[in-house]
Amino acid sequence: MVTAVITGASSGLGKEYINAIIAQYPSVDVFWLVARRKELLKEIAQEHPDKTIAAISLDLGKEESLQLFEQLLKENQPEIKVLVNNAGYGKACDFFSANRAAQTGMIDVNCRALTALTRLCLPYMLDDSLVVNVASIAAFAPTPRMSVYAATKSFVLAFSKALHEELRPRGIKVCAVCPGPMDTQFWEVAGATEGKSRLIDKLPRVDPTAVAVGSLRAAKRGKATYTKGLFYKFYHLLAKVLPHSFLMEFTEV
Repeated sequence: MVTAVITGASSGLGKEYINAIIAQYPSVDVFWLVARRKELLKEIAQEHPDKTIAAISLDLGKEESLQLFEQLLKENQPEIKVLVNNAGYGKACDFFSANRAAQTGMIDVNCRALTALTRLCLPYMLDDSLVVNVASIAAFAPTPRMSVYAATKSFVLAFSKALHEELRPRGIKVCAVCPGPMDTQFWEVAGATEGKSRLIDKLPRVDPTAVAVGSLRAAKRGKATYTKGLFYKFYHLLAKVLPHSFLMEFTEV
């Protein structure tokens, strides 16, 4: 059966991708929703009784979880139409005083797991299928006090652009999604809730529903990257033409 795989699917942008895929890909009958919080995944499954939804509780920062996912693929042989790599997190803090496990964990989830999931799923992907990798506007330039997070998202952006070219002959489209700040649980996990960062408080928010819908449409059209909103598209342009040393005077979180 035609399948969509979504990581980080229990809330926020990941949850919005479920509805967007249902609307744009009516042929998708099965959803593999991957996240740590299985109870939330089960609640989402109850909202879509007409779809077959597998609630897969995994911590993608751990190698054993990747091995379990690989085994699930081998046992079920899904026909994957859409892969959304949304799992990830950031931390807003000075690197020198930061928790080591949290900093290296960002690399494990944002980079290593995304790379592994993509490689594991590719043999099961159909012609004219999509890989959607969620990056961030932080990928455009280094971000002081979110140094590791920005670096991981730069990896996601570069990796996705290269795969976009590599997989074109196979009919698989790859798109890196680079949203600006959204009102999700991301900032609570990052430790940058309202009032703790003047930069984040001032930046315009983007709607996660619009990001999910728009990025899928862009990916289907063969776009390698997607950014929502003129403000953030202009920032992307500035990051291409201005020295990053100058931009970092304004991007510190």
